[in-house]
This record gives sequence, structure tokens and C-alpha cells, in this order.
Amino acid sequence: MSARGADTLGGKAAVVGIGATEFSKDSGRSELTLAAEAVRAALADAGLRAADVDGMVTFTMDTSPEITVAQAAGIGELSFFSRVHYGGGAACATVQQAALAIASGVAEVVVCYRAFNERSGRRFGSGVQRREPSAEGAALGWALPFGLLTPASWVAMTAQRYLHTYGLPPEVFGQVAVVDRRHAARNPAAYFYGKPITLAEHAASRWIVEPLRLLDCCQETDGGQAIVVTSVERARDLPNPPAVITAAAQGAGRGQEQMTSFYRDELTGLPEMGVVARQLWRTSGLTPGDIDVGILYDHFTPFVLMQLEEFGFCGPGEAAEFVAAGELPLNTHGGQLGEAYLHGMNGIAEAVRQLRGTSVNQVAGAARALVTAGTGVPTSGLLLGADG
Repeated sequence: MSARGADTLGGKAAVVGIGATEFSKDSGRSELTLAAEAVRAALADAGLRAADVDGMVTFTMDTSPEITVAQAAGIGELSFFSRVHYGGGAACATVQQAALAIASGVAEVVVCYRAFNERSGRRFGSGVQRREPSAEGAALGWALPFGLLTPASWVAMTAQRYLHTYGLPPEVFGQVAVVDRRHAARNPAAYFYGKPITLAEHAASRWIVEPLRLLDCCQETDGGQAIVVTSVERARDLPNPPAVITAAAQGAGRGQEQMTSFYRDELTGLPEMGVVARQLWRTSGLTPGDIDVGILYDHFTPFVLMQLEEFGFCGPGEAAEFVAAGELPLNTHGGQLGEAYLHGMNGIAEAVRQLRGTSVNQVAGAARALVTAGTGVPTSGLLLGADG
């Protein structure tokens, strides 16, 4: 795929199965067990057997390798297995790699998964504690001595510049938190089921790293999510309506680092997501006005606003008003702020439910969904569409 021209992947593969464990703060079982549970649930949803699977894709930040999960889930021989780097930025790219394998004939049925005890085990929000020497560690070394030790602190740098540039107060970030929690309150699978918040409650929540408050930061979750991908032709013979992969893309910007890209010319946007946006629009021929629902990666609220601007849903500095006006149904599962933090994989599942017509916060007639992965890092995105 060239970043300068449309690619030909769209329409070759589809998501046909989604499965998850419960989302909790203490799963009481291993990450491998969570992964196997999610995979089995996704295969059952797809109407496929473990023996049908010949490909597996996951993240590099995962303790359960593809071959181990395959063994635990009863899957046999694999002709394709892969991992995608950069944490939450990998979510949509796992589906892209599955689609590439299917389109090229390397595999026929590929399972993408993510499972971790991110609350009861390793907590990403605790920040950098110990790293092996690496080029990525050297980049972090320019920020760590000055107290920028956690993801919240890294995002706060960009968020503060965004507010300064556009003359906005920190309260604008609350628009995203309120929308997410409103949807989560109606979602029985969400950790914050039955617990909506108001803008006033957002503004009253304690500071984490100014200008980010507690309710600007996603939760930490134990759980697993799996996605099954196969060809569009085979998908049409399976029980559920397929979610066709209309376009898929990865993106890294100039001067890209992991969460600490502070030496770019501007700090008011997300250039890596801009790369993804241009490729998705270019390949699909769609525009923001064609999208029925947006599932945007929401580890921190400011980056949701910046994503909307990178994709052209509104102008720079205008995203908070755009969200407040309800111009686009957003994170209808509750997002990572409200449902669960599964590095964005649960967001892909929600987009599939919207296209099937089975979401608890269903958008009437939803036929096209935009899904994004983690921001501030090299990232990825998907456009999913109803078949036909």
C-alpha cells in the first residue's frame, strides 16, 4: 500500500465473529485463559469451528503468543501468525493484517485477539518503571527526567498546547466523557453500566495531570476480545451479517515517537492519524458525511477531539462543539472510558454490532462505521460497511 494512492484491499474480507469475556477489575484467571475464552466465543458467534482457523494475529504487548492461544483454543495447524507493535495503535492493524492474509490466499480464517489483566496485573497507567535499552527507551529518556512518567503526563503536554492554541478551557474535554458514559450507562457489559455523568461532575473530578482530570482518563480493565475475519464470499454463508472491511490503514507521522512526539512543528493534532485518515478516505472514496457511527480510540478525551479534526469531521479547535451537537454517534458501547479498556479491540466489536443492528445503543440504519486505534503512537484505522 502506498500512502500516496488508493489500495485494493477493500471488499476482500469481512469480520464474521466477535467474542469477549466479561470486563472486570479482577478476572481471577490467567491472560491465556481470557484469550482462549474470547477466541472460542468469537468462533461460536461466527458459526465456525476451531479447525477452520489457520491464522492468528495479536499485539506485541501480549503475554499469550499466537501458537499458545491456538493450542489452548483447540486450533490446529496455522499458515499465518503475526503481531503488530505499538500497543493500542495495533488494534485495527490486526484486522488489516488478517484481511491482507485472506486477500492474498495465505490464510482462510484469521482470529485477531487481545487479552490482559490490565487492572489486576500489569497496569499501563502506572507508567514507565523498568525498560531494557532500546531506541524507543532513548526517546523516552528526553521526557522521563522531567517527570513525564505516565501516559497521562505525555498526553497532557499536547492537550495543554491544544487548549492554548484555540483559547479553550479544560472543560471542553468533558464533552467526550459525558457522551461515552451516557452510552455506557445503557450497556450491561460496560463497567460503568447505569452510571452516566454530567459536565459538572467531569469538571469536579480531581486533576491527574493538568489539564487532564480523572474523568478524562480511560479505566483499567481485565478481559479479552477476539475478532474472526474471513473472505466476503465465505462470510455470506455464515450466520451473522458480515461487516465488510471497506478500507484499512496504518499510519506514522514525521518525527513519530511513542506518546512523546513533542518535537514536531505543531502539537495541536495527531499526524499519525492524519496518515490513516487520508488513506481510508482515498481507498474507500467515502467522506466524513458518509459515516453513520464513529468508534474513536478514547484512552484520553483530548485525543478524541483531535481525531475528529484529523478526519475532517470539523475544523481545528471545533471538535468539542461538534461532539456536543451530536453530529456523529460516537463510541456507542461506552468506549474505553465507559465500557472497558481492551486496547481498542472492544471498539471493533461494537462497530460490528452496529452494522448487524444489535448494539444496545443502535444507530438506525447504520451501514458505515469508522474505527480507530490508539493515538500518540503509530496507529491504524478501519472503515467497516454492511454487505451490499
